[in-house]
Amino acid sequence: MDADDNLVHMANRIGDFFAAQPDREEALAGIAEHLRKFWAPRMRGDFLAALDAGAPALHPLVREAVTAHRAQLAPATKLQG
Repeated sequence: MDADDNLVHMANRIGDFFAAQPDREEALAGIAEHLRKFWAPRMRGDFLAALDAGAPALHPLVREAVTAHRAQLAPATKLQG
């Protein structure tokens, strides 16, 4: 299992947990919040790149959450100056 597969696997486990929530919007926000709070910026950046490359095994709820809340998940970029 490579690093991208591992990130997808971890995200899918988060998706499985939040899939049990009755309120879909709360589940989507919860997934995004979990990724933002507990994943390092580099992990989030690598995960978003894997998602952009296809990540076919990604849980549909996670894919929807990332699509809806992508701006809060993207790691901050350093300004060159």
